[in-house]
Parts: sequence; structure tokens; C-alpha cells
Amino acid sequence: MSSKPQASPAKTAGAPSGAPAGKPKLDISILKRIIRAFLKSYPKLIPLVIFCIIFSAVAASLPALFTQNIVSIIEKWYITRDWEGAKAEILPKIILLVGMYGLSILSSLAYTQIGAYITQGFLCKMRCAMFDKMQDLPLNFFDRKKHGDIMSVYTNDIDTLRQLVSQAIPTLLQAGVVVTAVLFIMLYFSLWLTLVVVAGVLAILFVSGKIGGGSAKFFVRQQASLGRAEGYIQEMMNGQRVIKVFNHEEQSQKGFDEVNNALYNDSFKAHAFANSLGPIIFNIGNLLYVLVSVVGGILLLSQAKNVSLSGMAFSVSIIVPFLGMTKQFTGNVNQVAQQFNSLIMGMAGAGRVFALLDREPEVDDGYVTLVNAVIDENGNITESEKRTGRWAWKHPHGDGTITYTELKGDVLLEDVDFSYIEGKQVLYDISVFAKPGQKVAFVGATGAGKTTITNLLNRFYDISDGKIRYDGINIKKIRKADLRRSLGIVLQETNLFTGTVMDNIRYGRLDATDEECIAAAKMAGADSFITRLPKGYSTELTNNGSNLSQGQRQLIAIARAAVADPPVMILDEATSSIDTRTEAMVQAGMDKLMENRTVFVIAHRLSTVMNSDVIMVLDHGRIIERGSHSDLIAAKGTYYRLYTGSFDAD
Repeated sequence: MSSKPQASPAKTAGAPSGAPAGKPKLDISILKRIIRAFLKSYPKLIPLVIFCIIFSAVAASLPALFTQNIVSIIEKWYITRDWEGAKAEILPKIILLVGMYGLSILSSLAYTQIGAYITQGFLCKMRCAMFDKMQDLPLNFFDRKKHGDIMSVYTNDIDTLRQLVSQAIPTLLQAGVVVTAVLFIMLYFSLWLTLVVVAGVLAILFVSGKIGGGSAKFFVRQQASLGRAEGYIQEMMNGQRVIKVFNHEEQSQKGFDEVNNALYNDSFKAHAFANSLGPIIFNIGNLLYVLVSVVGGILLLSQAKNVSLSGMAFSVSIIVPFLGMTKQFTGNVNQVAQQFNSLIMGMAGAGRVFALLDREPEVDDGYVTLVNAVIDENGNITESEKRTGRWAWKHPHGDGTITYTELKGDVLLEDVDFSYIEGKQVLYDISVFAKPGQKVAFVGATGAGKTTITNLLNRFYDISDGKIRYDGINIKKIRKADLRRSLGIVLQETNLFTGTVMDNIRYGRLDATDEECIAAAKMAGADSFITRLPKGYSTELTNNGSNLSQGQRQLIAIARAAVADPPVMILDEATSSIDTRTEAMVQAGMDKLMENRTVFVIAHRLSTVMNSDVIMVLDHGRIIERGSHSDLIAAKGTYYRLYTGSFDAD
């Protein structure tokens, strides 16, 4: 891995790229939305925090008044030599000043502790809202969006939001109150010295605008580059086996260098600007301090009747606290300037968070639901609150009546067209019917549209034209969660979750008992290897079941589908990862699983679909042949050539 920046190499496969972010802008609408969401999260505690911040800021602004009074008393004592009188005047003011500082410390402690609780709670709620939203997003969002980039929203963008609500906004509020209070106190003491300070602050703001603007621009770019880098790293981690098989370590390294160098450049420029801002403003503040001292000394030595707006005579008792206020004033202006980057970054991160929250959810206008049913000998259906092992579609009608249709698994596709992207059609005029208990197989070359058809059955995607009916009901009328609950799916790519083997099997039906899960595993042919694991069904699986073979993972996926006990099964290359010996053992269990169920099978091994009731041969999104194995062999068409040439449909 490169330890220092290099010239950006040619773009390699998998290396994400993107245009640099434009000039950052303060989007007031995003800021308002952040504040509304923050206030809504803890409506009772946040006002208390705001009060503590304001009280602490006001308390921090008042010492100048006490200092002026104390210096005035000392001046008077120096002239009169009345120490006892000075002591009597000074002591109560010191006690009051200490009390104010004590209250300020307590209020600061209160708002920092309560603020930490509120901030973390707010971020927790935001992450929950994002995760809930993610569950409602359509699959095409995850098809088109890099997973690492989505993760960056959960981590980097949420962290910038944390800095915004826990540091930038409280600091801006506190500094704003201090600056306002100190400004009025300075005007009370001396108009001319106040004008000197204001002139210096204008210089600070000018420099902050020039340097801070460039810094913010590159901080926003840094966030985008960080997201691309994380996306690339995750992609390379997931593809390590492929990288090593094809000896593409060097190419993946070049791709990482590209995104890493882009991140380096944006981060370097952002921090170069940001790191130069502090020292420049600090030194302008020092020059301003010296300038106030010089001007104050000139005014004092002139002994002219220079009177401030309040009519207060100019003296040492004004210069001493004024110098302190100058430091305090410029320091808080510096804090405001330093928070500009956090404000821009936080709003950029919040913009990405809100962009996720504002995405259109998966459309579900279904109103037909799946219910437990009791069916008598006459076929009359009544709804039950308890699990009966039989199901029915509950169909409410516009006139207020409700009809129940037994869930049998009768599936009909009529003249279905489909496009993933508008203008690029992938399925043409697909018509398929499957009666309850029938086994329908789809074969064809990769990309012919086999998996796409099954994705339409469970409404992962919606058809462009035509109709799909399930037990005579248009599936668009069926609520998606209920539709998918009636379908068992075993995919070619197996996903197992962190947890025990039993947990992963029970994922198919969360209320399944251990006995039902074990029975499903036996049906799938998985029980024999599970019982040989170190802890049997209690063996922990991590990292998508990496401690199991591909075939074992697939068997658990089959058991997971079996425990759901659905009337319709979709097997997308369900046995493709199982060796021939294991396949023979599993096939018997699969036959039991498919009994009395409507089954859709996608297969490249034609030996697994020979006993299907009907075989559909697809080519470029069209059904070109259909019939039983013997019929298609007799026709000597595409299926015949696939069968006699190779058992692999590819």
C-alpha cells in the first residue's frame, strides 16, 4: 500500500469516481430542518440546555464590570488611603464575582452533560429513522447505490451531524451571546476603543471568509471522497477471493491509490486552510490587543475630556477591563469563525442523511392481506387469530363486504412486459400459468430473464405491462409483506446472518419451534452435517457463514425456506452450490419440500428440471419453447440442443 501520494493512475475497474463538490453554501432550509428535528427529539430538555448556555455566556461576560468597579475602588483608595473603606467595598463584589463564576461552572457542567445525553439520543433516533427508511426502499436503490457509500452516511455523515449539534451550534450560541453582551459593555465604557475593536474584528471576519470558504469547500469534498474510498474498500473486501484468483492485487492497489490520493488531496487542502486560519486570527487578535493598549494609553495621557456614550470619564479603570474584553471579544469571534467548517460539513452530512430519509419508499398500495384460516368440509372460510396451518386471502371490497379466498398457490402471468430502466425492455409478452402443486422450470442462457420473472412474482420489481394473478387476485392488490410471506425463496447467493444455526433456520418463521426447525433441516438434508458441528444447532455463524462450505450454507438456506412452509416455492439455482453426491441426498428432501406446492425452478443443470410439469425455455426475454421434458426433446429445438450438447444451459 502506498505510504505517500502518487500520480493518479488510469482508472481501474471498481474504482469509483465523482466530480468534485462545488462551492459550499449555507443551505438555510437544511439548517432549519436540523434544528426542528433536534428540538423535536427532546422538547423538554433542550430549552433547559439553551438556558444554561445563555446563562453561562452572560456570566462569562460580566467580570469586566466587576473588574472596572474594583480598579475604580483601588484608584480611589490610592488617592484617599482609606483601606478599610476600600476593603468594605471590594469584598462584596469579589464574593458576588466568585458566586457568578460558580453558577457559570455549574451551568456549563449541566449543559455539557445534558447536551451529551441529548446529542447521542438524537443521533440514535436519526440512525433508527434511517434504518427504518432503508427497510422501505425498493431493491433498485441498493442495485444502483454502492453499499460502502450507504455505510458512509451512517458513519461519516452522522458524525458530522454530531459535531454540528454538539459543538458548532452550542458554540455559536454561546459565542454569539458573549459577543453581544461584551459589545454593549464596551460601548458603555468607551465608544472610541469599541470602534478600534470592531475594526479589528472586521479584519478577522474578512480573513475568515477568504480562508474559511476555501477550507469548507475542501471539507465537503473530503466527505464525498471518504464515501467513495469506503465504498471501494468494501467492494475489494467482498471480492478478495476473485482478486486473488485472478492475481489482480496490483490492479486493486492502483484503484485504491486513486481514491486514496483523491481523499488525501481533499483532506490536505481542507486542513491546510483550516490550520492556517487559527494562527492568523490569533495574531490579528494580538495586534488588536496592542492597538487597544496604545490607543487607550494615548487617550489616558491626553487627559482630554474624552467621554464615552455613557458619560463615564476615561481612566485606568476602563483600560484594564477593556483589554480583557478585547481578548474575550476576539476570542469568541475566532470561535465563531472556527465553527464555520463544522457548520458547512454538518449541513453537507445532514443533506446526505435527509436525502436518504426523503427517498421515495417502495410503493405498496395493496389491501388484500393473508390471514390464518379455518376451512370446514363445505369450503366455508373463517378467519382465526391462531396459527392453523391453512391460509386465506382477506379481500375487502368497496361496498364494505369481505371475501376470503383460500391460499392454494395458483399463479398466472398474462402478457407480462418488464424493463429495469425505461426504454430498455428485458421481458416480452411472458405468459405462464402454474396450477397448485405444479412444478414450472425456467431454463436458458444467462441473462435470458429467468430470475427476473421470479423477482416479479414477489414484487421486488413491478411489471411494465400485463398482469400477474395469485389465486385469481391481481398481485398489485396484495400487500407486499403478505405476498412475500406466502412465497418461499432459495436464492443462488446465500445470505446467512450472525447468530446460531438454529437462529438462521428460524429466520424463515420466527415463531417456529426448535423441533420444527430441526424437521426442516432434516427435510433439506442439512441435519447430518449440523449435528457434527462443534455445538450442533447452537454453533455460532459469523461473516455470512464463512466457517461453513458453500454447499452447507445453501442447505441451511433451503431449511430456512422449508420452515416457512409456504404454498409456493421459488428455487433459483437452489442446488447449484451442492456437489453431485450431496445433490442426490438433498433431492429426496427437496421432493418432499415441493410436495403439494407450486414450485418455480431456475436451473442450469437440466437434470434437476427433467421431472417438471412444464419447462419454459427463454431467450433474450422471450419464451421460445414450452412443454414437458419429453415433449421438448421430441421437438428437437433449443432445449434439445442444450440437453444433448451439455447439461449446462450456459
